[in-house]
Amino acid sequence: MQGIFEQLPKSSMWLLGFLLAAVVAGCGLDGGGGTPLGALSVSLTDAPACGFDEVNVTVDKVRVHQSSSADPNAAGWTTIALVPPRKINLLDLNDPTQPNLALEQLGVTPLEAGQYNQVRLVLVPTNLIASPLANSVVLSGTTTEIALDTPSAVPSGIKLIHPFTVTQGQRVDLLLDFDACKSIVKRGNGTYLLKPVIQIIPFNLNGIQGFLDPALFPGQVNANDVLVSAQMGGNVVRSTVPNATTGEFFLARLDPGSYDVVITARNSPTNTCCATAVIAGVSVPSSTTITTINQAQAFQLQPSGFHTIGDTVTLINPTLPPSVDDRDDATVIVVAKQSLSGGPTVTVRSQIATVNDGVVPVGDYGYGLILPTAAPSLASYGTGTLPITPTATGQGAVAGVYTVHGSAQTPTTTYATQAPGPSSVDISAGDRLGQDFTLAP
Repeated sequence: MQGIFEQLPKSSMWLLGFLLAAVVAGCGLDGGGGTPLGALSVSLTDAPACGFDEVNVTVDKVRVHQSSSADPNAAGWTTIALVPPRKINLLDLNDPTQPNLALEQLGVTPLEAGQYNQVRLVLVPTNLIASPLANSVVLSGTTTEIALDTPSAVPSGIKLIHPFTVTQGQRVDLLLDFDACKSIVKRGNGTYLLKPVIQIIPFNLNGIQGFLDPALFPGQVNANDVLVSAQMGGNVVRSTVPNATTGEFFLARLDPGSYDVVITARNSPTNTCCATAVIAGVSVPSSTTITTINQAQAFQLQPSGFHTIGDTVTLINPTLPPSVDDRDDATVIVVAKQSLSGGPTVTVRSQIATVNDGVVPVGDYGYGLILPTAAPSLASYGTGTLPITPTATGQGAVAGVYTVHGSAQTPTTTYATQAPGPSSVDISAGDRLGQDFTLAP
């Protein structure tokens, strides 16, 4: 198979997140007195989301400042304003193999040389009585837009701190990765809240490319049900949705290192697909290396049944509680991990837990992780000799066995101490509900 990047114009860039490119132009920009300026170019794309056909946000402007502590009304902001504000479905931007290259151009502005420390992404707040809605979600398999409530920080901008320096005659590129899956919280009353999770990742073009058997996709509810992730130590570093037509995927913008590539699929309508596949120890040697992990032979996923691990996560109030109990205003992330025999521990599924609004005690959240029961398949990247064929041989002992890990963040407190600690849960014979645990600061 021809490499993914060989299929694109050389001038094209693929992006996995909000792209903030401070491009120091050599095109005659100056500050009026002959001082060379840079240019700030902002584009938008997205990592995959879970359980939605649309995740819509309306972008008003992007602002940058040299001071990390500058408030929104301070002098010295440089602004890219979208006139009129633009409503964007982030899920149109989560597959960089599509013709739009997962890129939405937002605008360009001159930028003076110097060090910058703060970026603010400004969205239009959701007005529940306005039509159309500024920010919304559409659940998988439906067509109705549901309002996506926005936090109070939206009018002043979602604040991101990351120092970067624009030097005269040079180019600085920063990439902001918007994780739509972790940014949407379902409340117990059925409403949805936007709590943006954005990280700055390397911009240099590198990563891991490969392809899956396209026959996987017709059996899934939608293309978002098949995910490919690059992981380190069982933690997801980058994830992407494969191209539903060709099966191609690209995990871009990775720090040099060794990654485990994990392929997962949610249960199909017939509850028969698919088991997890892992290619362990895939090397990305440099910030410009693109590692290919298959060429002529598509990766397959083995059949599997599914069962559920779930119940309640409770946040324990801090010893010195805040003046306002904000435990019902948390982003609670629950993760199911699996330790492969002779291989790595990997994340198979993650979920944002649902707050039980109006239920005593405060800080109760519900979760339910639907997981494959069949043995995972494993292969080692090794020397990179192709083909690489994951197999379930030797993995029977870990089939359906997972550990559940939780963490939470409120506006005031981080919760990372879990009790009881993660222990093995076997779902081979059926659902395992009643898996309650608490999280403390």
